[in-house]
Amino acid sequence: MANNNNSSSKPSLIHSTPQLSHAASKLISHACAQKSAQIGIPMNIAIVDSTLHLLHFERLPNAKLTSIDIAINKAFTAAGHKAPTSVYKDNVWPGGKAFGLNNSNGGRFMYVAGGIPLVVRVDGRDVVVGAVGCSTGTPDQDVEVARAGVEAFERAWRDGEGGGKGSGELKAKL
Repeated sequence: MANNNNSSSKPSLIHSTPQLSHAASKLISHACAQKSAQIGIPMNIAIVDSTLHLLHFERLPNAKLTSIDIAINKAFTAAGHKAPTSVYKDNVWPGGKAFGLNNSNGGRFMYVAGGIPLVVRVDGRDVVVGAVGCSTGTPDQDVEVARAGVEAFERAWRDGEGGGKGSGELKAKL
């Protein structure tokens, strides 16, 4: 018979990980779309969860069709590597510290700015719950639009909307 004693001296066999909700992904996408309209650059907007799977995607009218996969892969990379895609820009070229990394994950690894992880603080540790990736504009424009989504998520979490902790313990790695 299994021992169900939950003594703190025994290691946990299962971890509980916060999950990004579909409602949160829509909130993020909406904020990105608003910023996209404000700067006049139609974007492809992708939000992935912590498992790196697409949770929400929006292609604004006249966004570049060739940027669809780029936006998705920016979100994939930012969530999977737990860092903004911009940090890899100078490192994936010959002589760089991570030369060839851009060829990993079936070519999905993105080093162009515009992917930002969504990070919450839970029980004293940072947890990546997903990421947003934007593409169509310049790298700076993509970051500006993605950051608008991240900031909307941070405000909602901090204010306790949609099940957020309201603790203010949320940060994005920008």
